[in-house]
Amino acid sequence: MSSIQINNVTKRFGDFTAVEDLSLDIKEGEFVALLGPSGCGKTTTMNMVAGIEDISEGSILFDGQDLSSTRIQDRNIGFVFQNYAIFTHLSVYKNLSYGLEVKKIDKSDIDTRVRAMADRMSITHRLEQPASSLSVNEMQKLAIGRSAIVEPRIFLLDEPLSNLDAGFRAYMRAELKVLQHEFGQTMIYVTHDQIEAMSLADKIAIIDQGKLMQYGSPLDIYNSPDNRFVANFIGSPRMNLIDGKLREEKSQLKLMVHGGAEIPLKGQVKSNFTSDGSVQSGSFGIRPQDIYFGDKRSSNDIEMKGIVDVLERVGPKRIAHLQVSETNFIAFDDQDQLKLGEKVSFFLPSEKSMAFDEVSGRRLGVI
Repeated sequence: MSSIQINNVTKRFGDFTAVEDLSLDIKEGEFVALLGPSGCGKTTTMNMVAGIEDISEGSILFDGQDLSSTRIQDRNIGFVFQNYAIFTHLSVYKNLSYGLEVKKIDKSDIDTRVRAMADRMSITHRLEQPASSLSVNEMQKLAIGRSAIVEPRIFLLDEPLSNLDAGFRAYMRAELKVLQHEFGQTMIYVTHDQIEAMSLADKIAIIDQGKLMQYGSPLDIYNSPDNRFVANFIGSPRMNLIDGKLREEKSQLKLMVHGGAEIPLKGQVKSNFTSDGSVQSGSFGIRPQDIYFGDKRSSNDIEMKGIVDVLERVGPKRIAHLQVSETNFIAFDDQDQLKLGEKVSFFLPSEKSMAFDEVSGRRLGVI
């Protein structure tokens, strides 16, 4: 196992900056996900950790040591890629034994470790068969087992589950977490899938356009996003983010929403919007599960009226799309009480609502 310190790292390709001033502290044995949209710089970051790409500025330390001059093959890093990168012309056994043979491990020890890993990955019955005969799901098991068997100090996984079918992907998410605890290895996991990141990682680094947006535990990021990008990116369904102009009328601060709706601001969310007097355009954020129907629960909760435009069944729950002028709110209809086309009152709890600067995207009212 190793700790990793990424210190003010920048990577340029000519005039294009792929990663800009990135700093992360990854503790020994942690599972860290690099999460972001395609092209945001997460794979480039992983490649710099591996030594595949050179660093333009900054440093990357393994257990406090700079390995920038150390060859990739001497860094003892395990890789698992989206396209598996296994030797299809060799047997499953030879794929698993290859790394151990390169390290000149004793043959009897190799056989013991190969069979133990095959058993762990549930591919023992395939050991003597060519890797080319494996299913897609079995190929990914083999790829993970082949990397894990050499006991690397760091495990790098680049979208390893994206080619798997949905059912097996869910199974492998759980399996990867178990394996990580068993092996105790430091893992960096690249993905654009927030469900994978939230379910697997001890910490998540959210990256956009080469810049770190937020770094923290999944729950901290979900409950307290630092900015509008993170708030919009994390959560399924996504957070309601309503943009508008701040205006005070008769001592009542309102968010005048683009499209005609108005949100009268009260309580904590009002204080958050007014915490910076220079902000004129804001984004009001609230998670779908925090919107409620029925009787008002607090004097500071914000009452809205809208038309039930869409009802969408997702497993045991229904998602309601509520139209207020030209603005759409998403909420959960937990009691299956709403009807299409009806006008309903719903409430936005002030204490669970968030305020963002629409221009900069930063969270308001948070120290």
